[in-house]
Amino acid sequence: MNSLWRMARSSAWNRRSTLVWVVVSLALATALLWTLERLRHDIRHSFSQSVSGVDLIVGARSSPVQLMLFSVFHIGSVPQSMSMDSVHKLAQHRSVSWVVPLSLGDSHRGFPVLGTTPAFFQHFAYGDKQPLVLQQGAAFADTLDGLYEAVIGAEVARKLGYGLGQSITLGHGMHDHGHDHGAEENKEDEHADKPFKVVGILAPTGTPVDRSVQVSLKALEAIHLDWVAGTPMPGGQIPADQARKFNLEPEEVTAALVGLKSRAAVFNVQRFVNFYEEEALMGVMPGVALGELWSVLGVGENALLAVSALVALVSVVSLVAVVLAGLNERRRELAVLRAVGAAPRHVLGLLTLEGVWVTCAGVVLGVLLAHAGMALATPWLQQSLGIRLQLAAPLPTQLALAGAVLLAGLLASLGPAWRAYRLSLADGLSPRV
Repeated sequence: MNSLWRMARSSAWNRRSTLVWVVVSLALATALLWTLERLRHDIRHSFSQSVSGVDLIVGARSSPVQLMLFSVFHIGSVPQSMSMDSVHKLAQHRSVSWVVPLSLGDSHRGFPVLGTTPAFFQHFAYGDKQPLVLQQGAAFADTLDGLYEAVIGAEVARKLGYGLGQSITLGHGMHDHGHDHGAEENKEDEHADKPFKVVGILAPTGTPVDRSVQVSLKALEAIHLDWVAGTPMPGGQIPADQARKFNLEPEEVTAALVGLKSRAAVFNVQRFVNFYEEEALMGVMPGVALGELWSVLGVGENALLAVSALVALVSVVSLVAVVLAGLNERRRELAVLRAVGAAPRHVLGLLTLEGVWVTCAGVVLGVLLAHAGMALATPWLQQSLGIRLQLAAPLPTQLALAGAVLLAGLLASLGPAWRAYRLSLADGLSPRV
């Protein structure tokens, strides 16, 4: 068996000029399957680990998925606001332990700005209820003296090269990161009269927090005092120091994160929110909203997987075509093997093992290509989409897909091998002309 295996390897190598393209097509198909499965797994893992310990996300009535995506992942359009009075009444509910209001809508150099309270750093958790940790500095004070203080995420600090004491200005509205640098600077000029000072830098979390700037709700009110309906008032600019003299208590926020005293009360509090009479609100359980998101994305995932499987099938068929096309040219070679004592089963095994060699080479090359591609794409995915690809041990599903490609290659090799098995010695020594 070892000699037959070496012979198959040598035979495939001697025909490498033809088989190399089959190996490349199998490698690309394997890389596509391997990468898509890792991407699918890591996207779900990244989303599920982004918020922990939050029982409800409360906001204006809209789509549950839209509310969660914007309030937690800062993806999508700005939903309607909810009143701060509703936030206070929600906090007074007997089953509610804590409430953290969130206000979104501004940005800094393409990174979203999150208006909140110091309670955000105490109660927000990610992963397996891991708390936020300040790598440097401290949280903003949420006082008039510390009105223009900001805490930045690890990715913001790394990407923009910021440190403690850095002066930054905010831009009005959400702007995609990666736009023209000059255009972004013009956006930053919108609130240039009220600069902020970086007082804290959060440790990396692998969540959207890494790519956000946290300021107080009062600070957001201060920078918008001289704005009406999303535009600055002509000739009505209020200096930064003068802004402290105004009432900076917010009237509206985007959403609120809610923690309960007992998980058993989640449906009771959700019912209270959904039937709240003073305004149309909605309470969303993060896990349920994620389930809805996956049900929508599942169709796309399955479609991509089906396309990848089709590419792999085409590659396997190309292996059959190449081997069958070269079989007539090898009839004399196979006949000589029979003449020197090779049994028909040896011919069958030889061509089968050649196909296995080619398939194995394609799968191994494909896995290497997939890992190289993911290593190159991970920084961009982390920065742009917040998705961190794990270059770790293969997933069971990845191994299953690679095994399926190997099995398909083995089965595909049996067709040409069976045909060679049936070639007679006389037919090989006396080919038709």
